[in-house]
Formats: sequence, structure tokens, C-alpha cells
Amino acid sequence: MSFLLRTLTWWNSQTINTQFWTWRNGKKVGEDDQGNVFYQNKDGSRRWVIYKGESEASRVTPEWHGWLHHTWDEPPTEVPVPRKVWEKPHVPNMTGTPAAYYPEGSLYRAEPAVRRDYDAWQPE
Repeated sequence: MSFLLRTLTWWNSQTINTQFWTWRNGKKVGEDDQGNVFYQNKDGSRRWVIYKGESEASRVTPEWHGWLHHTWDEPPTEVPVPRKVWEKPHVPNMTGTPAAYYPEGSLYRAEPAVRRDYDAWQPE
């Protein structure tokens, strides 16, 4: 079953074809704290990531995102990107999970806010 899933699906890490192409053409550049592995081809013109687990683009940190999109030439493993004191740590997109953000007035909150700014129209 695992072989069939790897042959036909791309959202559970990598397919067998991607793994073979990476083995032939890829040079490992680094790995992030989530276990995602980053590669580039021999001349550095193509860059890609092999996700550990589900393929979710928001799991790539800003440092690696900049390297993947050729914003800077050196990967964060060689030249760390300076962090500002006001920057928060990277958090992947949590939409659709129990940890998703819900604003104060949302009905999805455990205890939604009491609505006080609206008076219903009453016929006279």
C-alpha cells in the first residue's frame, strides 16, 4: 500500500519519481528544524524542498523561503539571516485545525462575545 501511495500521491512527502530525480540531480543543501530537506541542482538554477510528512508550503520558514525563491544566494545554513528582536518565531498556517485563530466575535470560539452594538428592529 505504501508503494502505491508514493507512486500516485504527492501530498504525503515525495513520489518515487521525485525521489529518483532528486537522487540523480539533487545536491542536499540543508535541513530545517521541522525535518524538511532542501536541495538544488548541480548549477544552482533549480531549488526545491522535500517535506517531512504532509506537503504544506506554510511549513517553510521565511529564511528558507527566501533561499528557495532566489532572494539570496547562500542558504541559511551557511549565512544565517539576521533576526530582529521584534520578530516572532515562524508558525505554519493553522487554518482548519483546532489551533486556528478566531476573532473575538466569532461564533467558532468556545464562548463568543456578547453582541451589544445592535438593536433589532421592532414593528410599532
